[in-house]
Amino acid sequence: MRYSPIDTDLFIENRRRLAKVMAPKSMAILQANDIMPTNADGTMGFRQSSDLFYLSGVDQEETVLLIFPEHPDEKYRQVLFVRETNEHIAVWEGEKLTKEQAREVSGIQTIFWTHQYEATMRQIVFEADLVYLNTNEHTRNESPVQTRDARFIGEFREKYPLHSLARLAPLMHQLRAIKQPQEVQLLTQACDITKKGLERLLAFVKPGVMEYEIEAELLHEFVRNRSRGFAYTPIVASGANACVLHYVQNDQECKDGDVILLDVGAEYANYGADLTRSIPVNGRFTKRQRQVYDAVLRVFRFASSRLIVGNIWDEYHAEVGEFMEKELVDLGLISTEAIKNQDPDWPAYKKYFPHGTSHFLGLDVHDVGNKYRRFEPGMVFTCEPGIYIREEGLGIRLENDILIIADGNRDLMENIPIEAEEIEDLMNQS
Repeated sequence: MRYSPIDTDLFIENRRRLAKVMAPKSMAILQANDIMPTNADGTMGFRQSSDLFYLSGVDQEETVLLIFPEHPDEKYRQVLFVRETNEHIAVWEGEKLTKEQAREVSGIQTIFWTHQYEATMRQIVFEADLVYLNTNEHTRNESPVQTRDARFIGEFREKYPLHSLARLAPLMHQLRAIKQPQEVQLLTQACDITKKGLERLLAFVKPGVMEYEIEAELLHEFVRNRSRGFAYTPIVASGANACVLHYVQNDQECKDGDVILLDVGAEYANYGADLTRSIPVNGRFTKRQRQVYDAVLRVFRFASSRLIVGNIWDEYHAEVGEFMEKELVDLGLISTEAIKNQDPDWPAYKKYFPHGTSHFLGLDVHDVGNKYRRFEPGMVFTCEPGIYIREEGLGIRLENDILIIADGNRDLMENIPIEAEEIEDLMNQS
């Protein structure tokens, strides 16, 4: 792996925390993600199941993890199955984890080859009263592709029809929402790499540059700093493209007088940073661009201040919406009359700020968590207000990653320039 070895204590502690919330005499089974095919004999790049990585640290396909805290035989309380290598695999794909390497990575002592799964499973499963299986229960998930988890659920029901099944996802959402200190370090590393990418760009951008050239500069900087690349598909949106919230074509010329909205983040050890900055193509904001930029920055400052212990999702977003209303009125974009007569289900400010302010961040950029759970220390959220004025061809968004702590919060991107003057100074240094 490109990233440095992760302290095994993280995965040992994560399994301990899961065992603590599991029902008596229960076991959990987690599957690695598939390697997805393309055309002919091609495949997409492998991305490990976040839950399996969270509990084992194993970043390899065809891995299975069993956790059964109360199994009578201690060696079956934590079992890891990894793909056995052979000469053909070594020549065509490279070496896979040995059993000893799997122990070192995960801290699990009982290691089998994946082809031993069925025989070993029969030695374990009949001691369980309840079996937790995993599914993707993220509220934004709309995948039409059958996952390895979905296939496994069907196979398990067919082989063990009388076992009671339970959803593992709620337990994992509960645990993963609170980041452990080692996870914060990995997120910070991803943020630091992202900072280097932005600094490189500020010296690179000028009129005539193509959006995809900016993307290439970022990728170069990320990879040379031991990142696998982007944590998500990058948005490099110049001019009116910035008003398209999920613009990813990145194929247009950046023109003098326009602003570029950059929504980008580096991945490090499967943890993702999520940064947005809006920068002037020619290195100087116009008066109007600066008015909108400063308005978004004020909303950002306010929203960041409300990411604190005890706040809750819907109330937090309502507070930010009310603050945004005032800024939009001052910019001449909405009127007090429009606010007075607005539809409560779609407030007037939504015309220019149609998305949410924050989402959970961690192993997944839109990480798991429960919106009805009050904010607690250890949670990490993005903070990303924006104003998009389609009639002016101007979109401004600012985004940092915020760790909630006992007495407030800590901005994991506090060292990344965000003030308009800082952006302009760095772009004009050369």
